[in-house]
Amino acid sequence: MLKNKKRIVALSLLPAIAIVKLLAFFPEFVETYYSCGIYPYISKLFRFSLGWLPFSFGDLIYAFGITFIVRWLIVNRKRIVKDFKNWLTDVFAAISILYVAFHIIWGLNYYRLPLHINLNLDSEYSTEALVSVTKKLIEKSNALHLEITKDSTLKVDIPYSKSDILKRVPDGYSNLKDKFPRLDYIPKSIKQSIFSLPLTYMGFSGYLNPLTNEAQIDYLIPAFKYPTTASHEVAHQLGYAAENEANFIGCLVTTNHNDIYFRYSGYTFGLRHCLHEIYRRDSQLYAKLIPTINGGILKNYQEVRDFWDDYQNPMEPIFKKTYNTYLQANSQKGGMKSYSYVVALLVNYFQDKTL
Repeated sequence: MLKNKKRIVALSLLPAIAIVKLLAFFPEFVETYYSCGIYPYISKLFRFSLGWLPFSFGDLIYAFGITFIVRWLIVNRKRIVKDFKNWLTDVFAAISILYVAFHIIWGLNYYRLPLHINLNLDSEYSTEALVSVTKKLIEKSNALHLEITKDSTLKVDIPYSKSDILKRVPDGYSNLKDKFPRLDYIPKSIKQSIFSLPLTYMGFSGYLNPLTNEAQIDYLIPAFKYPTTASHEVAHQLGYAAENEANFIGCLVTTNHNDIYFRYSGYTFGLRHCLHEIYRRDSQLYAKLIPTINGGILKNYQEVRDFWDDYQNPMEPIFKKTYNTYLQANSQKGGMKSYSYVVALLVNYFQDKTL
């Protein structure tokens, strides 16, 4: 009886995959009935249930899960030869349950309408528009930098603890919820990951646990990156699964924050993305723009580069390639390169605005 139930669960993986792939052709349906329908209730339920915990419950689940899987494989290693059919059934039954849970709890957000459609923005932009917005971002970033440091050569050091920064993140969302009601962020659930060291060696600064809806931040990354990284992960919590969209929302939230250090982090974050795109299109123009940026801002950028250089290792490319495959499997055709698509949103949003 139990074996038959396991077979049914294992075989249900096929129709589950078919349903998910079918829903990918109907983003309006996903947007209306899942992302803006049942998902906000699912997200709030998890945040109300787990957000108050001072530690990451999701990290504990991961630790237990990895330990359980390793132990199960060791204990059941002989079944691979003696009882392969039932061993395989057990494996696919577990995969089926995780696959369905992942998509119901969060994963279907990958198939919602693109953000530029909801914001009535173009998805394309000219080099002229890119340069114009980049210059505006340079001017704004320089002004904020000087207001903080009074010296163009000094890098900005955020005077808050990393825990305090996380506590301030929801304030930026509160400032936007009247204009963008879908960015209403109550209650919060942002935590420092207990796996920050391995996370750093893997090359990631944060992640959303899709099974517990907790935003996880690598506590080792420079404080300069904390406001935008945390705001990015909160965007994932609110159902914006695409990395380019979460980056844009992270920039939008921090640039609209009341705190000057958050605004500085946000504007320099947007500027860095635009500079990378200019370099890709015209390296000579990039070389002309760099001297117009305050030296202290460039030192903040260098601080982040030095941090990641210190943790480079032979395994990092493997982890990133794995994540790249994961993104491509979830309708992000550019994989990790989709992070750079945030420039289209930034350019088309900021080009007609006074910063």
